[in-house]
Order: sequence, then structure tokens, then C-alpha cells
Amino acid sequence: MRTIPLAVAALASALLLTACDSGSGGGSSDSDSKNGSACSFDGVGVQVGPASTAPSAGDTGEVPVSLTNQSKPCTLDGFAGASLEGGGTKVALATQKGAKAQKLTLAKGDAASFTITYVRGAAGGKLSLAATKLVITLPGSSDTASYKWSYGPVQGKTSASDSDASVSAFTQAGD
Repeated sequence: MRTIPLAVAALASALLLTACDSGSGGGSSDSDSKNGSACSFDGVGVQVGPASTAPSAGDTGEVPVSLTNQSKPCTLDGFAGASLEGGGTKVALATQKGAKAQKLTLAKGDAASFTITYVRGAAGGKLSLAATKLVITLPGSSDTASYKWSYGPVQGKTSASDSDASVSAFTQAGD
């Protein structure tokens, strides 16, 4: 007598699990909808700053960049690409020494951030980049977004095109 109720319970469980799998729609698997594809600028809101600016040449400043997912789940897997532009020169920023990228999956409404750390250069100095624009790319995406750089010139290590600025790893914001 017990085998019939157990068999019915097992069948009901199997049907329930099958119904859950097919509910993600669009042919994607349940794990794809949880992991998402690479985040892109058309699905996230971006805020640059407010910064802890470097007040004078030789000082260090930090510019936080926050992303908030406004769409379907997406993934940040690696470092953001960032470059500074000014006076016809474009300089790609290195990743922070010792920083380790982590894979973050952002559900709709989730936020993550990274920080650009820079050393302020002397205005008009031969080792300074008079940066006016910040260009960002997200890992796994080829599109870019540009933002005004209003934090002063950026010091170069050996020339203006070898900036003393770097990008940190992404960290998840909030809970």
C-alpha cells in the first residue's frame, strides 16, 4: 500500500521540477537567467563620483564609479577598462597592483563599484596629462561610455602617456 503513495509523490515532485525549469522562457536555462550575460551600458546606470579629489600636485585622489543594474541579471567578470583623454592623448589605466578580479552577478537593482586612484599632476607639467575625459568599458562588452574628468591633471610616471592612475576590482555594493 505504501508504494503507490510514494510513487505518486515522486511523480508529482518530478513534474513540479520540470515546470520550474520551463518557466524561465525564451529557451534559456534556469542557470543562465541567474548568471546573466555580461553587463553592458544599455542595461546599467552609471555614476562617476563624488570623488575624493587630490587638492594639489603629488596628492592622491580617488574617483568611485558605481553601476546599478536596471535590467535582466548580468555579470561583471574581470576588471573595468578605463582610459583618460586630454590634449589629443589617450592613456589606458592599469589595474591596481595586487587587485584580484571577482565574478559578480547583478540582479535587477543590484549595484557594484570600482575606484580609480590617481596622482594629481602639475598643471602644464611635462609629465602631466591634462585629462578632460574618462572612457570606461565593462568586462565582456565592447561598448564604451565617456564621462567628464574634472579632477585635474594626472601625473605620469615617466611621461604624460604613462599615467600614475589605476583601476580597482569591482566590489558588490549594498547588502
